[in-house]
This record gives sequence, structure tokens and C-alpha cells, in this order.
Amino acid sequence: MYGIDTRKHAVALVASGRSLNSVSKQTGISRAAIRAWQTRIEPLPRLLITPCPRCRPVPGAPEDTAAYAYLLGLYLGDGCISAHPRGVGHYLRIACADAWPGLIEACRSAIKAVRPEDQVYVLQKQGCVMVTSYGRHWPCLFPQHGPGRKHDRSIALEPWQRDIVNAHPWEFIRGLVHSDGCRITNWTTRLVGGERKRYEYPRYFFTNRSADIIRLFTSALDAVGVEWKPSNAQNTSIAKRDSVALMDQHIGPKY
Repeated sequence: MYGIDTRKHAVALVASGRSLNSVSKQTGISRAAIRAWQTRIEPLPRLLITPCPRCRPVPGAPEDTAAYAYLLGLYLGDGCISAHPRGVGHYLRIACADAWPGLIEACRSAIKAVRPEDQVYVLQKQGCVMVTSYGRHWPCLFPQHGPGRKHDRSIALEPWQRDIVNAHPWEFIRGLVHSDGCRITNWTTRLVGGERKRYEYPRYFFTNRSADIIRLFTSALDAVGVEWKPSNAQNTSIAKRDSVALMDQHIGPKY
């Protein structure tokens, strides 16, 4: 983006009698841009870019930290970042199942809240969509990005990310459950008055191949008072009645 002084200088050169072509060669600015500035010198509102909070002289957190905590959970579960093959930017992609349109919209909204400047679009795949956004600063906002799969490398939060998760643990848990978790109804049988009856109860599961991401999930559960237990190396179960009720209050089923 060119500043106002640069724009005024280029327009003044044309106004002095110079051709668009000669001014473009001198300044390195395209003729189309100079021609547009002759009509409107001020940048359009949609082009006013807010600096990346991590790239400021004093790095900070995204403005909407609650949305970021949710998006961080989605990214750690079903997200990835990849470089544009011919550009300087990166793609953020979050996989969302077609069965959960509410999740798709929640993901889109979180991305726009974290980076209002970057466009968000949906790419249809078989059985799912990739909620996608292209921008230069996704690796700044998600430093867990790296080569290979997340479960094959160390995953740890930066101090500023830990502060956000500590401030918004339920949003973080919600993002993880919406990506790699579920709420199901289990059943068993028990004897009641000598008669065996079917008994149903709700339960939450979280499944991930990364031990580090599981630890982040269970640490957040500990912080909000939810009891959990491992079902196996990749699965975490929440089945205690009070804990399920707490999860229902803040998370609930996907929609």
C-alpha cells in the first residue's frame, strides 16, 4: 500500500505534464494505480490494513482474544497452514464436516474476527469443506505451524497464547471439541427391582494423535473443573454427570 505523500507526488508529476508511462517508470508505480489516484487520492476503506499484532514493534495479541482462543482450538484439531507456491502469503485451512453447517459458519466468523483484513472462503471437498483464508500473517498468529504433521512434532503454546487460553478456556475447549471431539449417548444395562433395564447417558470424547495437544486439552479441562479420564493413548473421555452438565452448558453438541 502506498502512502498519501507518494500518491500526491505521482499525481502531481502527471499534472505537471508528464505522461503516465514516464511517471510509472520513474516511480515504479503502475499506470493503473496512478490513473485511479487522479480520481480518488485516499485509500478505499476496505484497503486500510491493520498491522498484524505479532509484527508490531511491541508484539501483542489479536484484538478479539475469545475468537482467537476458539480458532486456536480449531487449528490444533483440524487445521493446517501452507505457503502459497508463488507468493509471500500463507493459506489457513480448517476442515469442517458438511454435517455441521453451524460449525462452518462459526469457523468463518472466528477467522474474520481474528483477521478482518483477510478474505474467507469455502472449498468443497468430499464429505467436508475447507474453510480457507489467505494472508501474510497466519504463521505469526499460529507459531505451531511447521513441517510435517502436528502429531509428529512438538506442540507448545507461546506465553501470549497461554495468556489467551487462560483468559478464555471454554472457547479454547470448544474449538478443540468442535474439531476433534464429539458428544454421544452411551448405554448400558442394570438391574432395577430384579429386572434388567437399559440405561442411557451422555458422554464427550476428544480424539487426537498428538500427546501434546491432548495435554493442552486436559489442562484446560482441569482449569474449568471438568473431570476426565483417558480411554486410550489418543482418546479422552468425559462421562461424570456433573462434568457432562458443565460441558453441555458451555459446549453442547455440534450443529
